[in-house]
Amino acid sequence: MSHLDNDTSPKSTGQLEARLAAGDFVITAETTPPDAATSDAVMERTGCLKGLVDAVNVTDGAGARTHMSALPCAAILAANGIEPVLQFTVRDRNRLAIQGDMIGAAALGVPSILCLHGDSITKGDQPDAKAVEDTDSRGLISMARQMRDEGCLPSGRTIDPPPGLLIGAADTPRDPGAGFNTDGLDAKIAAGVDFFQTQFAYDIDVLKRYMAALDDHGITRKAWFIVGVGPIMSARSARWMDANLFGVHVPEHVIRRIEGAADEKEEGRRVCAELIEQFREIKGIAGAHMMAPRGEKAIARTLTDYRIRG
Repeated sequence: MSHLDNDTSPKSTGQLEARLAAGDFVITAETTPPDAATSDAVMERTGCLKGLVDAVNVTDGAGARTHMSALPCAAILAANGIEPVLQFTVRDRNRLAIQGDMIGAAALGVPSILCLHGDSITKGDQPDAKAVEDTDSRGLISMARQMRDEGCLPSGRTIDPPPGLLIGAADTPRDPGAGFNTDGLDAKIAAGVDFFQTQFAYDIDVLKRYMAALDDHGITRKAWFIVGVGPIMSARSARWMDANLFGVHVPEHVIRRIEGAADEKEEGRRVCAELIEQFREIKGIAGAHMMAPRGEKAIARTLTDYRIRG
C-alpha cells in the first residue's frame, strides 16, 4: 500500500513515513526507557536495533511505572541515528505539558508520535499517584493534528514553524463477528491519525479476517496498519500472554509447537519470523511492529537470524 486516499503531502521528515508512502513493508520495534540517568544506558539497550528497523517506539511510563522520561530517551535515539516514535499518554500530564513536549519533540528530531491513554495508575508500583487525564487519546490526536496542520495551539497562538509529526494510534485486531463496526477507528482517523500500530497478533486466521473487514470498510485506504508481533520466549510466556494481555490470543497449536521444541526461545523467534512473512501477504498490512519487554536484543537477533528486512 502506498499513498493513502486522503494523503496529500508528507507530514514529517521521517524515513518511516517516507517508506510507508512508497508502499514499502516497514519494521518498527519498541523500547522502554531505562531506570538510569545516562544516555549510555539508552544506547546499551537499544543500539542493537540500529540499521535493522525503520523506527523504534519509546514507551511513556509503560505499566504505569516511572522510567527515564520518554522525550529525552527519544532525543537520544535520534541523536544516535535511530528514528524514534515517541509515545504520549494522557495519564500523567495535562494538555499544556503535552503540547510543550510535542513542540519540543519536533525540535529534537522526533518525526512520529503514538497517542495513547496509558495503563491505569492502579497497575503500577505507585498506585496512590494521581492520574491527570486532562483529555483522552482522541483529544490528544486532534490536538496534535491542529498543531501540525493549522500551526497553532488550541488557544489560537501561532506555532512557527509548526511541529511536523506523523500521528499514530493503537489498535487491537479481533475477529469481526456480528455487529462489527469501525466507528472507533473512523473517529481516530477523522481526528488526525495517519497510522496504527497494533497489539500482538499471533492468530493469523483472525488477523486475516480482521484486515479483510477493515478493507471492506475502506479503513486501510485511510491509514497505515503496522501489526504487532514479537519473539516468544517460551511456551510459559505464550500462555501468560494469552491469559493476561487484553486482546491477545496465542493459538494452542503455536504454544504446543514451542513447548515441543528443543530450544523454546529459538522456536519462538522462528514463529515470529514466519508470522512477519505472512503479514507481507495480507492486504492492508503496511508493516510489522516488534515488541518484547526488555527484549530488544531478542528482536535484533530475530531480525538478523532470519534476515528480515522492511
